Amino acid sequence: MTVTILGIESSCDDTSAAVVRDGYILSNVIASQEVHRQYGGVVPELASRAHQQNIVPVVDAALQQGGVERTAIDAVAFTRGPGLPGSLLVGISFAKGFALATGAKLIDVNHLHAHVLSNFLQERGSKKEMPQFPFLCLLVSGGHTQLIVMRNCLEMEIIGQTIDDAAGEAFDKCAKMMGLPYPGGPVIDRYAKEGDPGAFRFSKPCMAGLDYSFSGLKTSFLYTLRDKCREDVSFAEHHLADLCASLQYTIVSVLMSKLEKAALQTGIREIAIAGGVAANSGLRNAVAAAALQYGWNVFLPEFRFTTDNAAMIALAGYFKYEKQLFAPYDSIPAARCDAIR
Repeated sequence: MTVTILGIESSCDDTSAAVVRDGYILSNVIASQEVHRQYGGVVPELASRAHQQNIVPVVDAALQQGGVERTAIDAVAFTRGPGLPGSLLVGISFAKGFALATGAKLIDVNHLHAHVLSNFLQERGSKKEMPQFPFLCLLVSGGHTQLIVMRNCLEMEIIGQTIDDAAGEAFDKCAKMMGLPYPGGPVIDRYAKEGDPGAFRFSKPCMAGLDYSFSGLKTSFLYTLRDKCREDVSFAEHHLADLCASLQYTIVSVLMSKLEKAALQTGIREIAIAGGVAANSGLRNAVAAAALQYGWNVFLPEFRFTTDNAAMIALAGYFKYEKQLFAPYDSIPAARCDAIR
């Protein structure tokens, strides 16, 4: 018997819908919101309004591209959190309405869990090597930085995380300091390829255990930029590539130091990365180099699955469907990780 899952993702500023059948992607549609660029970051109220405008056409496009009728959907998987409450509410409300109208089951999904499972996304006919359980995943995004041990498809253990800012936020905030457009992470990555990673030194946190911290690094970057610009108002413009390369090198080295430590402590050599920052070339190169040094089996998600997408939500829903783990109709958004069961 085939199982067809409709996935709904609306945790931040991307409205996405996807159809997964028996674990394989049939469609994955994403509508991005350009309005936030002029503000240098996501405006929650504008995001929720845009989701309301996008959700119906995006779902319709996903069903059409997947060649699936609404009545063929066995369950609707939706992002319950973490994320922006207003944005999450749009996706949850649509999922409930769709399920009521079609008789489909409801499945709530942890957005971060889905990001980790993006390493299992594939289309029918493709040949892709999958991580073997247990595996260690470095999840790096604009809102979260975590080290996670996946015991199986549904059981994840967070063994380290940031105590303040996320790595992706550090990229975006430092980019804003240099006058670069939002989102700043991809822009920094492009400039970093032309710069000297040893041109500038920024402070690294001295955190015990496996937790991260990036607030001090942001402050160090700000002070360096401020002091240099006092001497030369055009400093950032003239040294943009070197600043980006040095910043990226510092952030990646902080991420890798804890990942290496976690792999040593757990004895796990199956290593994956996930989240928006998983698209960063510096991080991908560093993980590949560490794989050769330590004998890791490394798994990197396709670039199209590093950012928020509904395919990963649908896949997480598929695994929960197999265990008959359904959500009640009184489910509400969970903005924080610790509010999700």
